Amino acid sequence: MKYYENILDTIGHTPLVRMNRIFGDSKGLCLAKVEAFNPGGSVKDRIGVNMINAAEREGHLKPGGTIIECTSGNTGFGLALVAAVRGYRAIFTMPDKVAPEKSRLLKAIGAEVRLCPTAVEPDDPRSYYSVARKLHAEIENSYYPNQYHNPWNPDAHVHSTGPEIWEDTAGRITHFVAGMGTGGTISGIGKVLKGHNPEVRVIGSDPVGSLYAEYARTGELTEAHTYLVEGIGEDFLPTTIDFSVIDEVIQIGDRESFAWARRLAREEGMLSGSSAGNAVGAAAEVAKRLGPDDVMVVLIPDTGERYLSKVYDDDWLRRHQLIDSPMSMTAGEILAEGSSRRGLLQVGPGATIAEAVAVMRENDISQLPVLDGDRMVGSVREREVIEALLKGDSATDRKVEEIMREPFPELPESATADEILACLDGPSAAVLIGHGDHRRIITKYDLIHSVRGKARS
Repeated sequence: MKYYENILDTIGHTPLVRMNRIFGDSKGLCLAKVEAFNPGGSVKDRIGVNMINAAEREGHLKPGGTIIECTSGNTGFGLALVAAVRGYRAIFTMPDKVAPEKSRLLKAIGAEVRLCPTAVEPDDPRSYYSVARKLHAEIENSYYPNQYHNPWNPDAHVHSTGPEIWEDTAGRITHFVAGMGTGGTISGIGKVLKGHNPEVRVIGSDPVGSLYAEYARTGELTEAHTYLVEGIGEDFLPTTIDFSVIDEVIQIGDRESFAWARRLAREEGMLSGSSAGNAVGAAAEVAKRLGPDDVMVVLIPDTGERYLSKVYDDDWLRRHQLIDSPMSMTAGEILAEGSSRRGLLQVGPGATIAEAVAVMRENDISQLPVLDGDRMVGSVREREVIEALLKGDSATDRKVEEIMREPFPELPESATADEILACLDGPSAAVLIGHGDHRRIITKYDLIHSVRGKARS
């Protein structure tokens, strides 16, 4: 038989997966280290068990004790796994900006959660750092791992994640990209990779608003401001980050981070969070520089299932101005939203009205473009067809060119819903999109269906 002693033994050995579409134009090989394969769904499972193992060895945590930590969610879940398996109580403080799924997950596994305001200084007594320290001081036999200053945080990656990446790339890795929160992940992995090959480039991704990028550039601490990306970036300097192994820091804004996360899901099938989107955004810049012998690994830190109410909720994204309003959708997006994937239905000017009626009835449509070869010369509308039908069978033997009206307006796929609506507000019942064999039609119904769906999603 083959089985694990407990769920903690399944942590690590996550796969490298090629990203074929997002970085399809890159000359190098672009791989994702997919940490969602850990039992708690994130890279933080690694440090959770490593920090508690060390605490038990050193006598800081005794049977029946309480684990207390400030977390944006993932480290908490990793620690909660250990608490569940080994019988500890767990209390976590979290900033109130995090997705509600995270606190629910922690509660589901038996942990207690205290939400704290995000927009306060780290030393403010209301901050989630301060509240965790206060709880630790008040509760007997408690252990506060303090992931921001715990050396067993980066150590977890020195002994697991870093060696895995080196071995799985057969030592061919040339670039490594990861987000920077506590800095433990990038520092531990960077130490291993550079220990094997000092030429490996280690690149950190940082949200706009965090102080890391400016500190890496100038060596000076600056004032941070709020941002919506979760789990990475800081407003102070943890001791778990080692800038000596980080060659470059690339800042990516909220809007781009959320957009990259959604692309990662829709184009690569990797459901992740906004911190992954931030890392992929930075990796996109690095990918442009790669040569044919380069191998880039991007760390995808967690699963997107805990961000469904934010990263994958269009209404939430619009409220926070992270995506445009429905009326800024492009024609290409409207066509992609539509349920029909059929090609352009059309008739020629020499077709009979009866033939046009047959096409319209079979496909349940009320208008058709009239094409002479590749050139649109007119349109057949419901009104003219009804008039012909009322006149009897002989009228339907007439040619389409005898009853056709002006051609539909033609717009590119980049045209917005506003531009399409402007055309449909006039006498036209439809708009032709694209050119050549790729032309498609958008009606008022298509526009209403797509925009209304976006507004409600």
